[in-house]
Amino acid sequence: MEKKLKVLFSNLCCSQCKCGFDEHSIEIKRQEKGLMVTHLVCPNCGKSFGVAFVGLSNVEVKDENVEPLEIQEGPKPISYDDVIDAHRFIKNLDEHWQDHLPKNK
Repeated sequence: MEKKLKVLFSNLCCSQCKCGFDEHSIEIKRQEKGLMVTHLVCPNCGKSFGVAFVGLSNVEVKDENVEPLEIQEGPKPISYDDVIDAHRFIKNLDEHWQDHLPKNK
Protein backbone atom coordinates (compact mmCIF):
# COMPACT_ATOMS: atom_id res chain seq x y z
CA MET A 1 0.00 0.00 0.00
CA GLU A 2 2.90 2.36 0.66
CA LYS A 3 4.08 1.86 -2.95
CA LYS A 4 0.66 3.03 -4.16
CA LEU A 5 0.91 6.06 -1.92
CA LYS A 6 4.38 6.91 -3.22
CA VAL A 7 3.15 6.70 -6.84
CA LEU A 8 0.14 8.88 -5.97
CA PHE A 9 2.37 11.79 -4.85
CA SER A 10 5.32 11.19 -7.21
CA ASN A 11 4.37 13.83 -9.80
CA LEU A 12 3.44 16.52 -7.29
CA CYS A 13 5.56 19.29 -5.83
CA CYS A 14 5.35 21.87 -3.06
CA SER A 15 3.36 24.95 -4.02
CA GLN A 16 5.71 27.11 -1.96
CA CYS A 17 9.25 26.00 -2.92
CA LYS A 18 8.52 23.64 -5.88
CA CYS A 19 10.46 20.78 -4.27
CA GLY A 20 9.21 17.31 -5.22
CA PHE A 21 7.71 15.00 -2.62
CA ASP A 22 9.50 11.78 -1.68
CA GLU A 23 8.87 8.85 0.65
CA HIS A 24 9.88 11.01 3.63
CA SER A 25 7.19 13.59 2.78
CA ILE A 26 4.30 11.29 3.66
CA GLU A 27 3.58 10.33 7.24
CA ILE A 28 0.97 7.62 7.75
CA LYS A 29 -1.03 8.55 10.84
CA ARG A 30 -3.42 5.58 10.75
CA GLN A 31 -3.91 2.61 8.47
CA GLU A 32 -6.86 0.29 8.03
CA LYS A 33 -7.83 -2.07 5.25
CA GLY A 34 -8.08 0.07 2.10
CA LEU A 35 -7.84 3.38 3.99
CA MET A 36 -5.02 5.52 5.33
CA VAL A 37 -4.89 8.79 7.19
CA THR A 38 -1.83 10.64 5.89
CA HIS A 39 0.01 13.88 6.58
CA LEU A 40 1.96 15.45 3.70
CA VAL A 41 4.88 17.78 4.50
CA CYS A 42 7.42 19.31 2.09
CA PRO A 43 10.85 17.77 2.77
CA ASN A 44 12.58 21.03 1.79
CA CYS A 45 10.69 23.95 3.38
CA GLY A 46 8.50 22.06 5.87
CA LYS A 47 5.17 23.40 4.59
CA SER A 48 2.34 21.21 5.84
CA PHE A 49 -0.38 20.21 3.39
CA GLY A 50 -2.64 18.91 6.12
CA VAL A 51 -4.17 15.54 6.82
CA ALA A 52 -5.92 13.50 4.13
CA PHE A 53 -7.98 10.33 4.10
CA VAL A 54 -6.72 8.20 1.22
CA GLY A 55 -8.71 5.21 0.05
CA LEU A 56 -6.76 2.74 -2.09
CA SER A 57 -8.23 -0.20 -3.96
CA ASN A 58 -6.66 -3.58 -4.61
CA VAL A 59 -5.55 -2.49 -8.09
CA GLU A 60 -1.94 -3.47 -8.68
CA VAL A 61 0.56 -0.65 -9.22
CA LYS A 62 2.80 -1.17 -12.22
CA ASP A 63 6.41 -0.11 -12.54
CA GLU A 64 6.57 3.57 -11.55
CA ASN A 65 8.98 4.32 -14.42
CA VAL A 66 6.29 3.49 -17.00
CA GLU A 67 4.27 6.48 -18.16
CA PRO A 68 0.63 5.40 -17.55
CA LEU A 69 -1.04 8.03 -19.74
CA GLU A 70 -0.29 9.37 -23.18
CA ILE A 71 0.21 13.09 -23.51
CA GLN A 72 -2.63 14.56 -25.52
CA GLU A 73 -3.06 17.92 -27.15
CA GLY A 74 -5.43 20.11 -25.21
CA PRO A 75 -7.38 23.18 -26.21
CA LYS A 76 -5.42 26.11 -27.58
CA PRO A 77 -3.97 28.42 -24.91
CA ILE A 78 -5.83 31.58 -24.00
CA SER A 79 -4.29 34.54 -25.85
CA TYR A 80 -3.94 38.14 -24.71
CA ASP A 81 -6.67 39.08 -27.19
CA ASP A 82 -9.02 36.50 -25.60
CA VAL A 83 -8.46 38.11 -22.19
CA ILE A 84 -9.06 41.63 -23.56
CA ASP A 85 -12.23 40.48 -25.34
CA ALA A 86 -13.54 38.86 -22.15
CA HIS A 87 -12.72 41.99 -20.15
CA ARG A 88 -14.62 44.22 -22.60
CA PHE A 89 -17.59 41.85 -22.60
CA ILE A 90 -17.81 41.79 -18.81
CA LYS A 91 -17.22 45.54 -18.51
CA ASN A 92 -20.12 46.28 -20.87
CA LEU A 93 -22.67 44.06 -19.16
CA ASP A 94 -25.77 45.93 -18.04
CA GLU A 95 -28.81 45.08 -15.94
CA HIS A 96 -29.77 42.41 -18.53
CA TRP A 97 -26.63 40.32 -17.88
CA GLN A 98 -28.74 37.25 -17.12
CA ASP A 99 -29.83 37.14 -20.78
CA HIS A 100 -26.34 35.76 -21.58
CA LEU A 101 -26.76 32.72 -19.30
CA PRO A 102 -27.99 29.39 -20.73
CA LYS A 103 -31.72 28.84 -20.34
CA ASN A 104 -32.79 26.06 -17.93
CA LYS A 105 -34.97 23.37 -19.48
